[in-house]
Amino acid sequence: MATEFRHEYKYLCDPHMLAVERARLFSLLKPDPHTGKDGKYLIRSVYFDDMWNSSFYENENGEDMRAKYRLRIYNCSDDYICLERKAKLRGMTHKDAARVDRGTADKLISGVIPAPLQEHSPMLRRMLADMKLRLLRPAVIVQYVRTPFILEAGNVRVTLDEQISSSQSVKRFFDPDIPQRQVLPDGNGILEVKWDNFLPDWLGRSLELEGLHWTTFSKYYYCRIFNTNGEKI
Repeated sequence: MATEFRHEYKYLCDPHMLAVERARLFSLLKPDPHTGKDGKYLIRSVYFDDMWNSSFYENENGEDMRAKYRLRIYNCSDDYICLERKAKLRGMTHKDAARVDRGTADKLISGVIPAPLQEHSPMLRRMLADMKLRLLRPAVIVQYVRTPFILEAGNVRVTLDEQISSSQSVKRFFDPDIPQRQVLPDGNGILEVKWDNFLPDWLGRSLELEGLHWTTFSKYYYCRIFNTNGEKI
């Protein structure tokens, strides 16, 4: 479980810049060991919001302290299901995470609030309390392909996220094929750079971060702006 806030910078990239940054990263950093032979994996998350869409509007209004819950899987498999609460404060992020089983995930996605059990993690018990108090329910699926890289110095993690899409078919979260709507133009993606206390100067210079388009891009927010039918929430 995370205990500190981390720096997180995002940059919007066109297809050309994605290709350039990908080549640089493969020459500079180690690929995440959890990826496949192609250095990528597919991430699918279902985000939760309350009946007032508080998380959506907190993001839209740029409120400083905000947090969101999500369930996350990789490559559409239920082998590893992670419940996460991601908070943001003064431009930095903090993430608490705990593994959940398929039965618990199915209940959360269907809106059922399981009875708290002793074996439940503090993370899960906190979410169950918020589901009762704030009437949280699944709001949208966010899916994308990630190419991740790591650097031990500074606990740096750099990722390229592409094919970002949304879906309202939350009850089909574990289905490999679901209706989706792409949220960025073809070939565009997001470069994310995350670190704890410092980002090595040589890495920032090598990636030429000053020349990129810095953005506050929130996958959750943009995936909720329009649903798969093109209707604003």
